[in-house]
Amino acid sequence: MKVVVFETEEWEHQACLRLEPEHEVECTRQRLDPQTATLFTSAEVVSTFVNSQLGADVLTQFPRLKLIATRSTGYDHVDLDWCKAHGVAVANVPDYGDSTVAEHAFALLLAVARNLVEAVERTRRGDFSQAGLRGFELRGKTLGVIGTGRIGRRAIEIAGGFGMNVVAYDLYPDEDAATQFGFRYADLDEVLADADVITLHVPATPGTASLISDREFDLMKPGALLINTARGNVVDVPALVRALADGKVRAAGLDVLPQEPLVREEAQIFRGASSDGYDLKALVANHVLLRFPNVIVTPHNAYNTQSAVRRIIETTVENIEAFGRGEPRNLVGER
Repeated sequence: MKVVVFETEEWEHQACLRLEPEHEVECTRQRLDPQTATLFTSAEVVSTFVNSQLGADVLTQFPRLKLIATRSTGYDHVDLDWCKAHGVAVANVPDYGDSTVAEHAFALLLAVARNLVEAVERTRRGDFSQAGLRGFELRGKTLGVIGTGRIGRRAIEIAGGFGMNVVAYDLYPDEDAATQFGFRYADLDEVLADADVITLHVPATPGTASLISDREFDLMKPGALLINTARGNVVDVPALVRALADGKVRAAGLDVLPQEPLVREEAQIFRGASSDGYDLKALVANHVLLRFPNVIVTPHNAYNTQSAVRRIIETTVENIEAFGRGEPRNLVGER
């Protein structure tokens, strides 16, 4: 099969070469978009990371396409309806970064709780004043975990090391895990009302879009902290801006934002004749967030450790090999 791997670094290219000679492999640093798709229309397999957008306008340019091997757990950047209608399989990497993402969530939490960015920037300027740097102690505080899958459970384990109490919400509570890790389940409203810190670990689905919006912010304790390492559209960003401006939310640590590709490259908005598909209100809110001193935003970097990225490429290669043998694995919707 002709395999094209997008968004690659050199070491990933080397890892993908093990697919040869059974498959013809081509790697590129470019993201997959309507323009770059025209260069690779003979591909039968495409592999991308989350910065590519695999909508119908892109996928229709691959008449021989059989498999999309996304190098991520989430697959909201792939038009699954189109894939189903055209017989294209989608495989993901379901469990590469439990510890990696959970640890990043706590890195964000510690950074906003102790005003670390401002403290470091201040001392680099030679200013050793402590004014305005008084922090937020984690021990004895309540962590509200929204989503208790693999990453959420790892976050709960870490919280235990800090002496935090944990209350969690999940559509499908795992009472065995609650007993094992010493936390309790409650409904979403109770979690929001009880928690000093909210950390989000849910996938992007129609049911989680704007899961945290004005109503949910109103339920939170005054001065709560919000951490999001899940997906950008789980939080209604204009509502978060309002909650920060009102002081309802003390601080936020975010690794994800809605409209992320547009934040990185706003000129994309003006390449077409209209802004169809772009939430300009959310885009403006993203920019406002970047200027709040009590908000830390990292560039969708929670997954990015040496161990995790190695697991991602190894699993992706295995997914492609298995599909080529007629033994597909890690197919979306078949677990």
